[in-house]
Amino acid sequence: MPRRRTLSDEQLLAMVLALIHAEGPDAATFAAVAKASGLSGSTLVQRFATKAAMLRAALLHAWDRLDAETARLTGSVAKTPEGAVALLVGLSQDYGDNAGAYGEGLLVLREDFRDPVLRARGAAWGTALTKSIARCFSSASDPETIARLMLAQWQGSLTWWGFGADGPVAAYVETELKRFLTAVKP
Repeated sequence: MPRRRTLSDEQLLAMVLALIHAEGPDAATFAAVAKASGLSGSTLVQRFATKAAMLRAALLHAWDRLDAETARLTGSVAKTPEGAVALLVGLSQDYGDNAGAYGEGLLVLREDFRDPVLRARGAAWGTALTKSIARCFSSASDPETIARLMLAQWQGSLTWWGFGADGPVAAYVETELKRFLTAVKP
């Protein structure tokens, strides 16, 4: 008879993600996760088989959380250009206000690019987010193009904030996206 799990998969994956965000993806070893979780290394091997599988599971869990937050925010904002700004500012909240920590978080993105399953998951999220933003520009002549340009502006503003880190990320993103709206006058 199998033993009852002391930590759910969700709890364990949250611990792996916390370790990844604190120390980087390379630090998420079976030994480090065993220490953080209180589980034995052999238990982790039984659950995941390899470090790469554990990392993928944790990052897929992160994508699940991002999908859920994106859906929640999409449902809560007005379907207007200002609602698009609110959606993207809301998605920026988890980046924090520490540019160094944001930069370390880019190592997670590197893992998403390296793994074809994770890369596909990111592409699917991008497609869904583009559709959500496009709905906010439904009266424009080409809402999808405006959405894609706005998403590029959003990602660029995060990068430029990281270099300057002048105040909270959400305030910087909001200012930059409002400048974008003024420039495109949807």
